[in-house]
Amino acid sequence: MKKKQQLLLVGTLIILLPILLAQVWKSNTASVAVVPPVQPTPPPPYINPAFDQLMHAFEHEIELLTQTSQTPGFAVAIVKDSSIVYLKGFGVRAAGSSAAVDAHTVFRIASVSKCFASFLTGILVSDSVLGWNDPVIEYLPDFRLKSPEQTRALRLRHVLSHTTGLPYHTYTNLVEAGMELPVLLGKLKDVDLFREVGKEYSYQNVAYSLIGEVIHKATGKPYEVNMAERVFKPLHMEQASMDYTTLMTNPNIARPHKSRGGRWVPASITNTYYNVAPAGGVNASISDMANWMIALLGHREDVIDEATVHQLFSPQVLAPSKNRNYGRSQRLSSSYYGLGWRVLYYPNDTVIYHGGFVNGYRSEVAVNTKDHIAICILANAPGAVADKGIPTFFTLFRAHRDSILVYDDRRRRALSTNLQVP
Repeated sequence: MKKKQQLLLVGTLIILLPILLAQVWKSNTASVAVVPPVQPTPPPPYINPAFDQLMHAFEHEIELLTQTSQTPGFAVAIVKDSSIVYLKGFGVRAAGSSAAVDAHTVFRIASVSKCFASFLTGILVSDSVLGWNDPVIEYLPDFRLKSPEQTRALRLRHVLSHTTGLPYHTYTNLVEAGMELPVLLGKLKDVDLFREVGKEYSYQNVAYSLIGEVIHKATGKPYEVNMAERVFKPLHMEQASMDYTTLMTNPNIARPHKSRGGRWVPASITNTYYNVAPAGGVNASISDMANWMIALLGHREDVIDEATVHQLFSPQVLAPSKNRNYGRSQRLSSSYYGLGWRVLYYPNDTVIYHGGFVNGYRSEVAVNTKDHIAICILANAPGAVADKGIPTFFTLFRAHRDSILVYDDRRRRALSTNLQVP
């Protein structure tokens, strides 16, 4: 009898056990389901009356520069700390048209594309996919410079700092002729080197684009796919692209211009430099650039960490600044090239900068890491707006800096104690 009772008890447990486990699982999953996901706290809006005075003065100067250059259209973005504090389009997308430039109008950004190439490389270095001092032939074993020793010495750092030892602008003429990148890279083995690798600055478009081939080999994905997945999409650069077709099918694009008879006339949009995409192939709106600049100021650690951005901005080689306007209002102490960026040293300031020109488009971007501010100008014609706009802004910023920073400090202290700023 006792044995029958034991068997009955075991049978009952066997029947009830799945039911009990299901109830436990249901209870646990229900408790998990009600826990809301943690949402990042958006930054408070940037409010500073002293900064408003600066922007009023800047807009006045921009109007004067526009009158001087008659630039048909351009756009400006300014980021302070983690906030977009100024985002505005000026003029028209094409001379003779009424279509206005807005925050989403797309421009070609030309050589500012190089900044994006180093930015993506930095992300992959942070992920331990690449290393700044990795040899190029580790990824591209068939690549050759004329000297075997120089070929073995060439590192990713040299590619991104224009210290490959190749003569200035090697084969840029063939880029403009439309030659494909694999052919261009294959021709570098025939070029006499003028310096040892890593020793002297010499600006490149073809050699710089080696980084795209390296990234493709290291990740198994084309460079353009990596850029879209690791940079454009997470930074919400919704209009950004890296090809001619996407640009031409966008209904909101700025047309490039050329000078004819003392006035600007719309020019054809060419497909040049998309064959060297890391050097000059990015298309973007000013809204896209503003979102990217937030990351450059160290406020998108989910995409790129601040330490990696600092590496991009670290000087690698002495390099003269091409835009002399950056040294007119304040004397330059020295200028270098970092990893995809120019580094301009002043007695009391450092400005990280790059500019670009292609097919009648002009682009300028600059970052002041000390004061946590960045600015970008995209224009559909060369001239005073693009050349002088950013130096003018920083001249005005220096004049207003003390009052801006005093109010910023009061605001930070007030926010930390939930008080109103007087």
